[in-house]
Order: sequence, then structure tokens, then C-alpha cells
Amino acid sequence: MSNQLQDDYQRVIANVLPSVVQVTTASGLGSGIVYDGKGDIVTNAHVVGTATTFQVSLANSTKTLDATLVGSYPDSDLAVIRLSSLPSGLKPAVFGDSGKVQIGQITLAMGSPLGLSSSVTQGIVSAIARTVSEPQGGSSPGATIANMVQTSAAINPGNSGGALVNLSSQVIGINTLAATDPDLGGSAAPGIGFAIPSATITSIADQLIKDGKVTNSGRAALGISARTYYGSDYKPAGAVVVTVTSGGPAAAAGLQPGDVITKVGDTPVDSLGALTTALASLSPGAQTTVTYTRDGQSRTADVTLGTLGA
Repeated sequence: MSNQLQDDYQRVIANVLPSVVQVTTASGLGSGIVYDGKGDIVTNAHVVGTATTFQVSLANSTKTLDATLVGSYPDSDLAVIRLSSLPSGLKPAVFGDSGKVQIGQITLAMGSPLGLSSSVTQGIVSAIARTVSEPQGGSSPGATIANMVQTSAAINPGNSGGALVNLSSQVIGINTLAATDPDLGGSAAPGIGFAIPSATITSIADQLIKDGKVTNSGRAALGISARTYYGSDYKPAGAVVVTVTSGGPAAAAGLQPGDVITKVGDTPVDSLGALTTALASLSPGAQTTVTYTRDGQSRTADVTLGTLGA
């Protein structure tokens, strides 16, 4: 049995590792996955940052290749870059159905942790459908992402943008971040990593490649801008509406600037981050009840959610 599993590991690594690249910018490095035969590479938006030109190293080559930005979508922490010239033997990855991912499945994480290109770690899928907010800072957009795959495979700096792979040699996610433990000064919590699911990757990447932007994010939106509201005790107490998009879901439900949202469905909202997280777990077109305060009075509105735009 152990020899069979070892053979499986080696087969998957031989199949997929050639599709995983190292991406270098002026400010750092990360990983990426060869998306198609045209030289498109999908990675994290926080790996790309503000850069528009990149150096890409393939797993089977010591040469670096030039690449340019196709498009970035920080709300889902995804970006696509394209090789300026096609090398021979470029091998696109095969993307699996992340809807079929199950807890306990063996996974391999491939990338360039700490700059060590073509590294592989192993673990299992420890949870699915996690909604995770990334820490903001540096080139990280601080995105809140739904349906993430949680894995025990080690994910370290530089792994971002690399592949989380099942034993069928299919990419089921893009390694994006490791959990941090505030009790350890914000250092990584071993064995808790998160990957953006393949369904989100293919949807966003296809739009970026076709149009250079995202028009259908698959993410629910109220059609407002908001900020955290602080109560009289200076503690976060909701999300105050700053602007309402004309004709949008919130406008249709009667929400106005100055309203303080305190709940979406049954989920309490005490900050802008909590509002973003609550919406991340919902789908466009879904109906939900928004509880808000206006002129000191608590009210509710039934809202049909729209789609977060580009």
C-alpha cells in the first residue's frame, strides 16, 4: 500500500510540476500555474501587486522568460499574466471540479516557497467552503474569499499562486495564504492553509483573458459603498452606508446613505469586514433580509442581491 501511494505521489508530481512556475516581480516572488497553451499563467493578485512586467521561471528550465499583465481582480485575489514568447513544451495544467473536493482527500501543494522553486508539500483537505479574509498590507488586497479549500499541506511565503493538486493530477485550487495565529505575533499557524477553488479560478481567469476585466464575479453585492460605524463607546457597531448605486439592489430596497447595517440575514454585522464576509457566503440573485438602523430606529429591508462588478 505504501509503495502504491508513493508511486501515486511521484506520478502526480511528474504530471503537474512542469505546469507550476515561479513568478518574480521587482518587489518579490510567488508562484503561478500555466493556464493554457497561449502562454497565459494564473496567479494571485497579491503576487502581481502593482507590477505589469514579470520574470517567469519554468520548472524544467534555468532561463527566465518575460511576461506582461493580462488582468488582475483583487476582490478574488486572482490575476493572469502572459508569456511574451512561447517556449517549447509549455504544459498547461488540468483543472478539476472543486465542487467534488471532499474532506480527507490527499493533496499536494506545489510552488516556490521561500524562493525554493519546484517544491512540493503534502497533506489532506481539512475543510471546504471556508470564507476567509486575507490580512491587508503590502501587496495583499485584503480580499474576502468564499468557498476556499482548507488544507494541511504546508503553505509558506512564495507558495502563493501555486497549485493545490489531487491524486488525479488535477488542480483543485490556488495556494493563497496560511492562517496566522495572533497569539504567536501573527506568525503562520502550521498545517492550516487556504486555496482559492478551481471553479473560481477558471471563471475569473477566462474573463480576464477574454476581456481584460471581470464582469461576472459570481460574488453577491448590495450596490453600496460603506465604512465601519463606531458607536458612542467607540467600538465597531455596524457598517454605515456611504453611497448607494442608483438602480442597484440596496436602492431598490429603500436603503439610503447614513443607514447603519447591523445584520445580513441572521449574520450580525459590526464592521465593514463583517459585511463583506456575510455577503461573500451569499450568491447573486439570492434574497436576504438586511437589518439596519435609521434615525435610531431599527428597520429591515428585503434585498435581492446583485453581482459585484469589476
